[in-house]
Amino acid sequence: MRRIHDRLWSWATDIEEGTLQQAAKTARLPIVVDHVALMPDAHVGIGATVGSVIPTSDAVIPSAVGVDIGCGMIAARLDVTAPQLPDSLAPLLPRIEKAVPAGVGKGRTGGTRAADRWLGAHRPASRLSERQARKAFEQLGSLGSGNHFFEVCLDEAGRVWLVLHSGSRGIGNELARAHIGKARHLAKADAVPLEDPDLAYFTQGTPEFDAYIADMLWAQEYAMANRTQMMDAALAEVVRFLGTGREVERVDCHHNFTARERFDGRELWITRKGAIKAERGDRGVIPGSMGTRSYIVRGLGSAASWHSCSHGAGRRHSRGAARRLFTPSDLAEQMAGKTWLADRAASLVDEIPSAYKDIDEVMAAQSDLVEVEHSLSQILNYKGT
Repeated sequence: MRRIHDRLWSWATDIEEGTLQQAAKTARLPIVVDHVALMPDAHVGIGATVGSVIPTSDAVIPSAVGVDIGCGMIAARLDVTAPQLPDSLAPLLPRIEKAVPAGVGKGRTGGTRAADRWLGAHRPASRLSERQARKAFEQLGSLGSGNHFFEVCLDEAGRVWLVLHSGSRGIGNELARAHIGKARHLAKADAVPLEDPDLAYFTQGTPEFDAYIADMLWAQEYAMANRTQMMDAALAEVVRFLGTGREVERVDCHHNFTARERFDGRELWITRKGAIKAERGDRGVIPGSMGTRSYIVRGLGSAASWHSCSHGAGRRHSRGAARRLFTPSDLAEQMAGKTWLADRAASLVDEIPSAYKDIDEVMAAQSDLVEVEHSLSQILNYKGT
């Protein structure tokens, strides 16, 4: 860890100057307590930096939570080992695709009874339009696109893990954007000095703050329910495909969220944008890129990082830059030996491993934040396009 200055501390060994400049804007906000912590995977985001942990006492920045509220990871270990796997996992891909719908805006036509039950018991603070309610219903239990994925992995002992990355889908995005827009409008109306309009915040004790927190917590729960439903569906399909197996443990964690936590006797809002909670004993899942490794970790409780660690490898190149720099053939070369959607390489090239930072360097940089329990190597990858 190095102190960029008193209000900005960084664990990153591979970081761009633009990322530091953006994070410094957040650190200079009067609502920030002490210092902003940059995780090893930090990179430029919208408003606040992806891979930043922001402590505030009586305010929250909606764009610092981000538009995919509650996005996170879930991993489940099976009582199955590598020798029990068939020679080819290729026939499993279409079965996973049917069990876990994926793609931009895609969900389940007609939804599911599980989604109906969950939504019947959970209501956001903001009243949903008929269109939004339908979207929330149909997309609960679906993956999305971009860097969201499902994988079959092997750990260091050859044990099978299922790993999944997703969030609060379209409804979380819409709720987040509405609140971000409202925060920007209020800041402009009140002439709040901001270096970036997307750093607009809500102050505790106001109706706008209360409404945002309520919707954010609902979206976090939606994201967790979404991951749970997908993992249950995928696990059942994998077990049917293998003809054996059962789940023996599960790890689930958010990496876009805010929570009220206590540090040195102070109650603070700790906002993690692309970071997971790593209080001592907390278990988490840190993915690399689609062709490298992922890690099951346990937190060491570093107060300097606000009990946090990285949420992944972090992008080295934007999606646009990746498409200019790499080809589908490059992606195929880097995915050699794995089962993946090779026929859709042209749509997935912006997720090429070379577009991401070195996950092993990221893990080495945060050895004081987490300890590694398991190292997972992907053998099957499924993404939405």
